[in-house]
Amino acid sequence: MVRHFLELRDAGGDAIAAMINDAMDRKEARADWPKGRADADAPLAGRVLAMIFEKNSTRTRVSFDMAIRQLGGSSIVMEAGGMQLGRGESIADTARVLSRMVDAIMIRTDDHSKIDEMAQHATVPVINGLTDRSHPCQIVADLLTIVEQGKPLPGLELAWLGDGNNVLHSILEAAGLMKFNVRIATPPGYEPDRSYVDAARALGARITIGNDAQAAANAADVVVTDTWVSMGQPHAEAKIAAMEPFQVNSALMARARPDACFLHCLPAHIGEEVTADVFESEQSVVFQEAENRIHAQKSVLLWCFGLI
Repeated sequence: MVRHFLELRDAGGDAIAAMINDAMDRKEARADWPKGRADADAPLAGRVLAMIFEKNSTRTRVSFDMAIRQLGGSSIVMEAGGMQLGRGESIADTARVLSRMVDAIMIRTDDHSKIDEMAQHATVPVINGLTDRSHPCQIVADLLTIVEQGKPLPGLELAWLGDGNNVLHSILEAAGLMKFNVRIATPPGYEPDRSYVDAARALGARITIGNDAQAAANAADVVVTDTWVSMGQPHAEAKIAAMEPFQVNSALMARARPDACFLHCLPAHIGEEVTADVFESEQSVVFQEAENRIHAQKSVLLWCFGLI
């Protein structure tokens, strides 16, 4: 069967743990190498990854491109507006054509149903580079970063501040699979999709949802936030005003554990969801997190090809 990576549950907890271990090993093995040099084993030599972007990207684009290069393969980058997909060709036909031309497809899009349809018709692995519903590749990188900070995942206390968005959905999915707990503080009306909360709880994760940022951050091991207004949304003044009490600032970080780390998937809007003093602090590991997108993407690709 073809291995698609549309949500973290497609792989499962054991496979995600194996991905993290593989990513750490490969990262260490190539320390101080030129970034474009292939890994010693070049496990995906000859493989081609098609990358489709219906949303702008920096980290997803570069990390997947570098990931497939470091694994020995190559990539083709396609903007939806420059494809027939942008002129009305169906997702189903695009999937069937690309499956005959490349070895895997990564798509970064808006409506999650598009990636489901792509996977339904593709005969090669399809990877979710981001949808309005979830962002699983980002969370593999986040978990890798947390483990590198010496924090075991089982029993971890993670605080989420702000909007209950696609990144939080994937964090909740990870919480259930990897057995850690999430304390969520959002303004009323901005809570995450209940299905992700219920699924995490069903797997034993302790998920608390409230409107008190201070309570959520109290004794947290990891503090996470994201932009208040997502890509493609209007700059909603009412939403920003509702989010202001959930800003990650030094007072809030002081409520977390002294060794707590701060994560943000970037890009950040300094002065909105996070203050400059937190973003630039020693507790902030956002640029390590960004670099780890490469190493996480490599492990996702290897899993899709049955090599993890």
